[in-house]
Amino acid sequence: MIRINLLPHRAEKRRAKQLQFIVLSAISLVIGALIVALVHVAISSQIDYQNRRNAYLKQEIAVLDKQIAEIKKLREQTQSLLARKNVVENLQSTRSDVVHLLDQLLRILPDGVYIRSIKQSGYKIALIGYAQSNARISTLMRSVEDSPWLDSPTLVEIHAANVGGGRVSEFSLNFNLTKMAAPTNQAPAKAVGKN
Repeated sequence: MIRINLLPHRAEKRRAKQLQFIVLSAISLVIGALIVALVHVAISSQIDYQNRRNAYLKQEIAVLDKQIAEIKKLREQTQSLLARKNVVENLQSTRSDVVHLLDQLLRILPDGVYIRSIKQSGYKIALIGYAQSNARISTLMRSVEDSPWLDSPTLVEIHAANVGGGRVSEFSLNFNLTKMAAPTNQAPAKAVGKN
């Protein structure tokens, strides 16, 4: 005998497929939501980690900025101390120059020449004085030229003046103070021989 299925098999297949579609859609939706949640958690943890690193770097940069400011301050203090040291060394090296200048002026000043003022600017000396004659000024200039501590005499001006009721020549003379090594006055050692 022939059996005829009168049940609506197509409708059942359609219902089964719809049910399968709904289940697969729900599973896909749950899996998608889990994936999105995992990705969100991973990205959030990476952002938090980077924010912590940035905060740490900012803190370390602030510490380094303070150290850089201290280093700059120390460098400025070092430069200031070096400048002071150089000034002191220059003063130490030139403190005997005035002594040599006055000593040389006492030695080379001829009779009849009187000094009114001396002005020193570095190694340049400006001298203003009175002389009984022009020949004595010329003698002074030759003495300056021959001095081991003085050189380059230049006569700026000379004119007649009345000082103390007498007629004298007032003159202005410029010359340089030279740097030279201190002379050594040690006699050579004598050889001691046996008799």
